[in-house]
Amino acid sequence: MVSEVDVAFMERAMELAREAERANEVPVGAVVVKDGVIVGEGWNRPIGSNDPTAHAEIVALRAAAQHLKTYRLLDTTLYVTLEPCAMCAGAMVHARVKRLVFGATDPRAGASGSIFNITQHAALNHRLECESGVQAEACSAMLKAFFVARR
Repeated sequence: MVSEVDVAFMERAMELAREAERANEVPVGAVVVKDGVIVGEGWNRPIGSNDPTAHAEIVALRAAAQHLKTYRLLDTTLYVTLEPCAMCAGAMVHARVKRLVFGATDPRAGASGSIFNITQHAALNHRLECESGVQAEACSAMLKAFFVARR
């Protein structure tokens, strides 16, 4: 169930997405929250870092793991402005993130319900609670404006 807290953390993810856009990266931002506190943040950086794995979610997961000093991110929620891809969804499963909250769906590469549903796949040893559509219109508008400006 979406709460005011979910909206507030998604707002922070959107601020981070704007950081990505300022760096000429696809505007996606993510935060990892544990016990109501942000423990990791990230925005898309694959172009600037020459790292195909530097998606916002991966950057945020890495930051959270360093902050918490563990690779198991138990009882955390990851907020992200765009539905995760297969790589990011898989990383969340391996990290044991408890809950995923995302804004815009990704009909081309979404792996949390759109194309695949890795975050809740029965064959995997962990499943995440998922909430989609939080601030979806604003998240989607940011992405659409970014790509329109580049065409």
